[in-house]
Amino acid sequence: MSEPVSTESGATQISVRLDEVDRKILFQLQQDASLSLDQIAERVGASKTPVWNRIRKLREAGVIRKQVAILDPEALGLEACFFVLVRTSEHDKEWAGRFLKALRDRPEVVEAHRLAGDIDYILKVQVRNARAYDRFYQSLISEVKIHNVTALLSMEEIKASSALPIPDLPQKGA
Repeated sequence: MSEPVSTESGATQISVRLDEVDRKILFQLQQDASLSLDQIAERVGASKTPVWNRIRKLREAGVIRKQVAILDPEALGLEACFFVLVRTSEHDKEWAGRFLKALRDRPEVVEAHRLAGDIDYILKVQVRNARAYDRFYQSLISEVKIHNVTALLSMEEIKASSALPIPDLPQKGA
């Protein structure tokens, strides 16, 4: 299923080879991780023990990181989703450490990405309303020097998914 592969940086990464049954199991788990082993086995056309062994191996290989419940933000009163574009003039290790700690300490930051291009970071911030966002913003800039911040309010979530596209198996002769 997997084998160590060296990357350009010299780090070892596990390369995972998925067969059709693995792909079907992963698809089912991404749709509903609360399915029983019996249900998954039935849906993928395999028996319970081999399915359990495959899931265990997928966990060990790091393909399955964790299983979580996905909550509805509006049901929790978190009706405002902001995408926050951050530009900084600081790029040293100390600043980055403070910035990352500030993000990790704030549960309203549900995603954060470092970007290539004109924008250094993009954050997804889920809060009750604009006032709650302003409190978040004021708190963040009091801890970390930021050159420029642009906040974009999401008016409507059109698509959201935690499911990843599972690559197809290479075609024979391709």
